[in-house]
Amino acid sequence: MFLRVNGVQREIHPAGHETLLRVLREQLGLTGTKESCARGECGACTVLLANGDERARPVYSCLTLAVACEGASVTTIEGLGNGSHPLQQAFVAQDAVQCGFCTPGQIMAAAALLADNPRPDEPAIRAALSGNLCRCGTYPRIVLAVQEAARRMEDARGR
Repeated sequence: MFLRVNGVQREIHPAGHETLLRVLREQLGLTGTKESCARGECGACTVLLANGDERARPVYSCLTLAVACEGASVTTIEGLGNGSHPLQQAFVAQDAVQCGFCTPGQIMAAAALLADNPRPDEPAIRAALSGNLCRCGTYPRIVLAVQEAARRMEDARGR
């Protein structure tokens, strides 16, 4: 079966029970997407998934069967760039990474938010990231990072 991952058409061969997380990490070597709870409770495995022409939405890749993604487009943290995306830069600038384990999922959820709402207020940011847990308790810095990224992205659009 075929799946577009980070803009590249990829052929994958998942078992019927295999999750998108396993395929990304083990078949495609994309280890930026993290596995933590494997139950859809922490958000560390969040990726963006789009079927057809629909807008990409955040999904827990640990709960998503790979076979259900045939023909879909998936964006992982690697697909945002190697530290060049405004969200990645803002997370570093605001010291929102701490241990870094939740960071890829937080950034992917924030990317979906900013695609839908380029100027979110704090309650909107907190709501959009509510499915992503940070064991370091860096939530205030994560919110600041998303706000900074929104400003950076708006400035880039204004140029």
